[in-house]
Amino acid sequence: MTADAGAASAAPFGERRESVYRPTHPLDLHRTVGMLRRGRTDPTTVIEDGVIWRALRTPAGIATLALRSDRSEVRATAWGAGADEALSRVPRLCGADDDDTGFDPSGHPLVASSAHRHPGIRLARTDEVFDALACAIIEQKVTGMQAFGAWRYLVSRFGERAPGPTPRAMFAAPPHSVWRGIPSWTWQRAGVEPPQSKTIVRAAQRGDSIERAMRATETGGDRDRVLTSLPGIGLWTSAETRIRALGDPDAVSVGDYHLAHQVGYALTGTRADDDGMLELLAPWAGHRQRVLRLIHASGVQEPRRGPRLAPEDHRAR
Repeated sequence: MTADAGAASAAPFGERRESVYRPTHPLDLHRTVGMLRRGRTDPTTVIEDGVIWRALRTPAGIATLALRSDRSEVRATAWGAGADEALSRVPRLCGADDDDTGFDPSGHPLVASSAHRHPGIRLARTDEVFDALACAIIEQKVTGMQAFGAWRYLVSRFGERAPGPTPRAMFAAPPHSVWRGIPSWTWQRAGVEPPQSKTIVRAAQRGDSIERAMRATETGGDRDRVLTSLPGIGLWTSAETRIRALGDPDAVSVGDYHLAHQVGYALTGTRADDDGMLELLAPWAGHRQRVLRLIHASGVQEPRRGPRLAPEDHRAR
């Protein structure tokens, strides 16, 4: 990573810092980093006019990061007290740590075709373990629309305003100390049910130790053991956290409402359950998340058999 502008000393709040990342591999920035956005109104991630904006919390403070593709390089701009730290994360965010050694897409024509058409798909790593965990817990057992609305409500009210010329008001997700202090009536107002809110509060009480333990692990199994040792966190939540925070190439969200059906239809033309999905993905052990991303990028989807699942609103109970 090479600096384009800015002195070596820390930038004052609001001063722009810039750098360029030149990946050694093909990179589709929007399919790699854009997938981190949780709905169109996500206050932490905005995509506008080809630029991906992210608000994040660093040890040095809050930062805003803007990423844009320019031929074979990524131009990064950052603002705020954490600007230098944000710029240092750009390579990992763009999949620099994503090792596809041993991955062979030729085992299925759809996977092979998608890999050929989308060589720039990488697995992003945010290193924001607790943010990913909190977001995944909110998404348990509800529709995406409900989860995204709850995430927006909570982060916009309890997060910290992102610096810089953001296209709209953006916020970095709150720290552990804030999550664990959110009152019960605010969770209800956000549409988060008590089992999920209590799970986030309990996890926030151990937030630092969770992050240390996750960063010390190297395998998906070890990461699952760390997370599922916490009440209210199962394999689905663990996998979703591993995917976003650590760019885990083998994570599979077992228990997802749609995923097994989609994988079965894409690879066999018929639906599969979780066991069937795992059997279909077994030839790509170590790279199953990579295969799932390629299936999604292929555009192959099972035809809808009925209306969308209607969201349930428990707030008036």
